[in-house]
Amino acid sequence: MVVGGSESGSGAAKSKKIEETKFAHPSEEQCARILDFYNIKWRYEPRTFPIEWDKKGIVIQSFTPDFYLPELDLYLELTTMNQKLVTKKNRKVRRLRELYPDIRIKIFYQRDFKNLLIKYGISTKQA
Repeated sequence: MVVGGSESGSGAAKSKKIEETKFAHPSEEQCARILDFYNIKWRYEPRTFPIEWDKKGIVIQSFTPDFYLPELDLYLELTTMNQKLVTKKNRKVRRLRELYPDIRIKIFYQRDFKNLLIKYGISTKQA
C-alpha cells in the first residue's frame, strides 16, 4: 500500500510516491498524478475484499479496488480494458456492493477516464 497526495508536500515529494508505486497499468499512474495535482490523498490497492467462498468457508475469489481516497471514504476502480474483462469486473463490483453495502466505490470506464485525461491535457496513448 502506498499513500500519496500530501497536504503540504512539494510536487517532488508527491512524484516520489508515484515513482515508488508499482502500478499494474499506466492509467493508474495517470490517475495518481491527477489526484496528487489536486492534493487528494490516495492509497493504492490498500484493501482486498473477499467476495466468494467455497463450502468450507475458504475464500476463492476476492476484489482489490485500485485506489482508496480516505478523505472521501471512496474506492476507485479504473477499467481500461477489453469488454470481456469489464463485464467480469462489473460483476465483482456488484458482488462487493451486495456483501459490503457501506463501502463506497466508483468505477471509471475507459471512455470516462480518457475524457478526463483529455480534459486535463494528458496523453491518452498509454491509458
